[in-house]
Amino acid sequence: MDAVVLSCEHGGNDVPAEYQPYFRDAEQVLASHRGWDPGSLEMAGAFQRSTGAPLITATVSRLVVELNRSLGHASLFSEFTRDLSADEKQAILAQYYTPYRTEVEKAIADFYDAGRRVIHLSLHTFTPELNGEVRTAEIGLLYDPRRPGEKSFCAAWRARLVALRTDMRVRLNYPYLGKADGLTTSLRQKYTVDQYVGVELEVNQRLVADTDAWRTLIADLAQTFLTGVRRPMS
Repeated sequence: MDAVVLSCEHGGNDVPAEYQPYFRDAEQVLASHRGWDPGSLEMAGAFQRSTGAPLITATVSRLVVELNRSLGHASLFSEFTRDLSADEKQAILAQYYTPYRTEVEKAIADFYDAGRRVIHLSLHTFTPELNGEVRTAEIGLLYDPRRPGEKSFCAAWRARLVALRTDMRVRLNYPYLGKADGLTTSLRQKYTVDQYVGVELEVNQRLVADTDAWRTLIADLAQTFLTGVRRPMS
C-alpha cells in the first residue's frame, strides 16, 4: 500500500504575541476565510484517525504568513505583514514557514527513502462565496492533470464520493486549479510521478456549522480516501 502524508496549512488564525500590534482591529478579517480555513483542522484529525498517517498542522494565521505559497509569491505576506522590515519577515519565515514546510518534506522523504510512493493530501476548506461569486460545489479535489496518478486517484475518489453522498456536488480542480502555486506544486518539482501524488481536498465552509452533519461528512471523506489508498494505482 502507498504511504500517506497529511498536511493542514490553515488550521487556525493565531497571531503570535509579538505580531499582534500589527493586527489591531483585525478581529473580523482574522475570523473570516482570509484568516484561516474553518473546519480544516477537525477534518485533518478525522483523516489521521482513519489512515494512521503522519499529520503536519499549523495554526498560525495565513495573514501572518501564507504557508501554502512559495517564497517570493505576492501573497506570502498579507497587508498586515508585507511592510515589515526584512529582518522581521525573515524571523517569521524562520519560526513558522520553514519549520512547517521542512516537516512536511521530511515526512515525505522518509517514506521515499524507504522505497514507498507517497500520497500527500493537503486539507482545506473554502468560502461559499468569493468576490460575489457563489461556489457551485460542496467538495473539490485538486490535482495536476499532467500527472496520471493524481488524475486517476481523484477521478476514482470522486466516483466513490458521488455514489456515497448523492447530496454533495463533487468537482475536480475546483474552486482552484491544482497546478497553481502551493505546497503540492512545489513538491511535484522534487519527485517524479511515480514517487509522489499530491492532492488538495477543498470542502465548502458552509457545511462546517452543522456539527453532526459535518462529523459525518468528514468521516465519509476519510473513509473513501482510505479506500483509494488501499487500491493499486496506475
